[in-house]
Amino acid sequence: MKVGCFALVDPFQVLDHQLKRIADMGFSCADVTDNHPGGSLGREYGFAATVSLDDNPHDVKKAFDKHGLTITTVCAHASLLDPSAPSRYGTNEIMKAVKLAALMDVHHVVTSEGEASTEWGEKLSFEQQVFTTSEKLYEPARLAGDLGVSILLEPHGPLTDTIKGMQAIFDTLGNPDNLGVNMDTGNSWLGGSDPVEFAKTFKDKIWHVHWKDLSSDYEEMRGKMFGCGFSPIALGDGVIDIASVFEILKDVEYCTLEIGGDENLKKSYEYLKSLGAE
Repeated sequence: MKVGCFALVDPFQVLDHQLKRIADMGFSCADVTDNHPGGSLGREYGFAATVSLDDNPHDVKKAFDKHGLTITTVCAHASLLDPSAPSRYGTNEIMKAVKLAALMDVHHVVTSEGEASTEWGEKLSFEQQVFTTSEKLYEPARLAGDLGVSILLEPHGPLTDTIKGMQAIFDTLGNPDNLGVNMDTGNSWLGGSDPVEFAKTFKDKIWHVHWKDLSSDYEEMRGKMFGCGFSPIALGDGVIDIASVFEILKDVEYCTLEIGGDENLKKSYEYLKSLGAE
């Protein structure tokens, strides 16, 4: 398993800065983390590390190549429980992410349903959640299949944080060969699941991993908070059984550290290497 880093190491810095920092810490790969359709004021004025989904794909790849980094995934985390709207990252953006990935020869696009932020979305039953999420993923999955890209569902919402919810989405979409899982150890635990059981259940469908560990301070939020951007502690310092998950998923080609702080990142990298990662 080759270890990469999410491309938001420092706040208010452009992508080139983030990629240099990642390479300087010894990582060989990273993901396209923050992105947007169209233009972005933050990028144009130098305080946001975001890629445009409408960028020339070769320009994006060259930005990573400049620092000797392999792009492992394009992140396309969406709001799929809320009604579709031009202001919400949803089906259209996921499809653009698929096209961007395909033209960069990147094989995985990571997405999730997220947590509802509207009264309408919050009132959905389990069955309604599964339907609206699956409906919004149908065309992206179909496009991805035609372009040789896999869409990976990440535990990052009330459905995907659970084995039952994740499986229900797969079943509703007909279990296409190019629909997999991006395992997130912190999010699955925070959502109330056992990450070890999660990894065992979807082992053959897990094609990328996001590593996080969390402290016992988060116990009271389990089942109430659906995902966090990064871990504030190093791997091995929390309550999640990282070693057991690694043993199950050690043959996955790439993974990403979502860890806050330089020292925590370096310590986490060393921890994974002690388990057998590259």
